Amino acid sequence: MTRKIFQSMIAVVVSVLLLSLALITGVLYEHFESAMLDQMRTTASFVEQGVKEDGMKYLDEMSSSQCRITWIEADGTVKFDNRSDPGTMENHADRAEVKEALENESGTSIRRSSTLSEHTLYYAKRMQDGTVLRLAMSQRSVLFLMGGMISPVVFIFLAACALAGVLSYRVSKKIVKPLGSIDLQHPEQVETYDELSPFLQRIAAQNREIRSQMEEIRKQQQEFSMITENMSEGLFVVDRNYQILSYNRSAVRIFGMAPESVPENLLAVNRSEGFRSVVDSALKGRHAQENLELDGRVYQIIASPVCQQEDALDLVGAVILTLDVTEKEAQEQYRREFTANVSHELKTPLTSISGIAEIIRNGIVRPEDIPHFAGKIYDESQRLITLIGDIIKLSRLDENQVPMERESVDLLETARDVVQQLASVARKNGVTLVTNGSHGVVNGVRQVLGEMVYNLCENAVKYNRPGGRVWVDVRQAADHVELCVKDTGIGIPEGDQSRVFERFYRVDKSHSKERGGTGLGLSIVKHGAILHGAKVTVNSEPGKGTKIEIRFPKEKKMKKAEVL
Repeated sequence: MTRKIFQSMIAVVVSVLLLSLALITGVLYEHFESAMLDQMRTTASFVEQGVKEDGMKYLDEMSSSQCRITWIEADGTVKFDNRSDPGTMENHADRAEVKEALENESGTSIRRSSTLSEHTLYYAKRMQDGTVLRLAMSQRSVLFLMGGMISPVVFIFLAACALAGVLSYRVSKKIVKPLGSIDLQHPEQVETYDELSPFLQRIAAQNREIRSQMEEIRKQQQEFSMITENMSEGLFVVDRNYQILSYNRSAVRIFGMAPESVPENLLAVNRSEGFRSVVDSALKGRHAQENLELDGRVYQIIASPVCQQEDALDLVGAVILTLDVTEKEAQEQYRREFTANVSHELKTPLTSISGIAEIIRNGIVRPEDIPHFAGKIYDESQRLITLIGDIIKLSRLDENQVPMERESVDLLETARDVVQQLASVARKNGVTLVTNGSHGVVNGVRQVLGEMVYNLCENAVKYNRPGGRVWVDVRQAADHVELCVKDTGIGIPEGDQSRVFERFYRVDKSHSKERGGTGLGLSIVKHGAILHGAKVTVNSEPGKGTKIEIRFPKEKKMKKAEVL
């Protein structure tokens, strides 16, 4: 800045000096020209007087004069010239200064002389006898006079330039010094030129706005970091060259990387074809997603392009989101299997009903056999109704469509009600139902709890032996309520115990139709336990019986269910 100020000041000073020099030169030129003309008038007066007294003799004596002297007749004929032979000179009647002198006693003109071949100043004076005395002096004489002043003028000019340079440097330094000491962080506290006050105020206002914006950016960055770092989903932000700009802890964990060794290029994170394909699609401006299996879990890779101003052509990068969909995929597979099983289980009774109805319609059945076939139709339709009912119950539990009004439910009273409901079935199968224990209160959904107890007791009766027993015990502990259903039935092989809670799974497949049931009872028990945060355990020995225990927490806050 100092240099620019110095250069500007020097330019101004030199320009002013040059302009002044030009003006002075012009003034001096006019001055010397006027002085020369006065000198010529004075000389003309002296010459006129000398001619009056001595005539041509006087003019001959002035042949060496600095001025050119020409004596001209009234008709323009040259009588005398101290620089040329009058006889060889042309008539001067048409000369401007001669004409003017004949008319006005005197005349002046400046023109290029054909004789002297240079610009000449002419002065003519009409004498009393009508002749014209003319004096001529070249402009070179004026320049000669001015030339004598060039040296001092040049010296003065150079001295002025040197002085201007020194002063400009010092002044520029002095001007810049306060500017260099300005604290731009606190411009309002600076004492400097009054002219800079509006500028400093604007800087202060901009500083406040910048600080406010930076604080807002910092808050947004903190919020973004808090959100991304607490996400269970993995997040990558990359530029158009696959370079990782940002990532979160979940991404590091999912892809099995060390926090200190995260690669710069996203393609180095996972080299599978599916992962690269998704990323490539995003960086070409298309949304894409793909499932990827990592360490036995299934992750959904969702890639979205990032563009400026919603312009697909102005792509700046992509956002890669990784979601754990293991449970979702398992649930989808579970639903597909469930749908297939439902189709099979519904088809069996419907096929039986359809076949019997066709036989009756075709008149193949004897009249006395119709009640028998009607009974089979009734049994199959009841089985179908029960199956549909269980499917609806299970679907409602799956989709959390069960009324969630929780209340205090006494499991012992619930067990007693269930025992009464199953009393006729138990007698028919020769099984004894016994209820023991103490009052155990659970905060839960009464309907679901009742269905759980009913299904456990029903299975214990159906898969029991004639003369067998079923015990339903309720115990109140300090931190939980325990429901235990124990029977003396056929038991469950160890290899089947982990699968008895699957939908439509039956241990005794050969006698499943005779025993009835839909294969959904224990699935309903499992989902009811999940709903109440309970823990289910199974202990069984083939030929000796089965014991199923459900432990309900006393806390109102439900935990994830465990089935063992």
